Amino acid sequence: MATILYLTQIQFEFGAIRLLASECERVGIRRPLIVTDAGVRAAGVLQKALDALPGWPVTVFDQTPPNPTEAAVRAAHAVWEAGQCDGLIAVGGGSSIDLAKGLAIMATHPGPLTTYATIEGGSPKITERAAPLIAVPTTAGTGSEVARGAIVIVDDGRKLGFHSWNLMPKAAILDPELTLGLPPMLTAATGMDAIAHCMETFMAPAFNPPADGIALDGLARAWSHIERATRDGSDREARLNMMSASMQGAMAFQKGLGVVHSLSHSLGGVNPRLHHGTLNALFLPAVLRFNGEAESVQKERRLDRMAHAMGLSSGSDIPAAIRDLNARLGLPTGLAAVGVERDWFDRIIAGALADHCHKTNPRIATADDYRALLEDSM
Repeated sequence: MATILYLTQIQFEFGAIRLLASECERVGIRRPLIVTDAGVRAAGVLQKALDALPGWPVTVFDQTPPNPTEAAVRAAHAVWEAGQCDGLIAVGGGSSIDLAKGLAIMATHPGPLTTYATIEGGSPKITERAAPLIAVPTTAGTGSEVARGAIVIVDDGRKLGFHSWNLMPKAAILDPELTLGLPPMLTAATGMDAIAHCMETFMAPAFNPPADGIALDGLARAWSHIERATRDGSDREARLNMMSASMQGAMAFQKGLGVVHSLSHSLGGVNPRLHHGTLNALFLPAVLRFNGEAESVQKERRLDRMAHAMGLSSGSDIPAAIRDLNARLGLPTGLAAVGVERDWFDRIIAGALADHCHKTNPRIATADDYRALLEDSM
């Protein structure tokens, strides 16, 4: 049986940040904690959120790390309690939104965060008591603003997923204006994250035709606009389409993702300084070749259908096209270029085999398969 859910109320337009107060009122937030990072504050985006809440008793936590950790969630929890907050507003990229989701659990549920991790059987333990969250993305990549999941590095070093419909933001405010002027490399890396989401969820074997359609349209938008957005940070049309592609990839990945993400999640736990979107970009070519042999991918011509959305002649052209795009965007040429070492492989493989995305790939990877994918991506 297929379960298909689309639950988030989305406000999508240039200048949508002005709706923040009315969305807080709609979902019942009176004393919000804004979860963000130092870069968003420095760029003046946090101030735009504060300006949209004149006279409100707002508390701010701006110490979100590039990859959210359980320790950072605890630090935010202390600020939540000191401010006597009753709801969350995440203003930032996927890290801030994911940290806020971790806090939505911690602030309302007992015990360590690991208790609620998906691979620990924790999803059913995340109840409707989770703190209400409004998400305001400032990058176009993760789509976490319309997704039920979060990724957090827990205290034992594992990078784990937390999934529950109770973590779905009560509102998503998508304002492409907040992404104008985003640095080129961050635009490229987060944009490739969106492309990876659209591709992986489209290849996932679960039956969900609406998600497939959303993913293909998102892929077409991202493929057509990522270079424009990277080259010219003020290109409003490109920024709008990249933000839409990011949203669409996450709306679709309720189907599940795959081994691109199981590898990226695991490697991100081994070295938290590595950017998730960059890793996805580096793993995509090898994984596309690997998935091309899956029966479901071949039967439903999924590579050829993606190629059509990308303006390519054949599905076999996609891996090389991804490599060429990475090069044009100025992203690293392989894992070695970002400092990955072969003696990390055993740890990466162990984490990938345990990751929640491993089992939703159209072709189940063995340890040897993962090793070959890592080698191919070096």
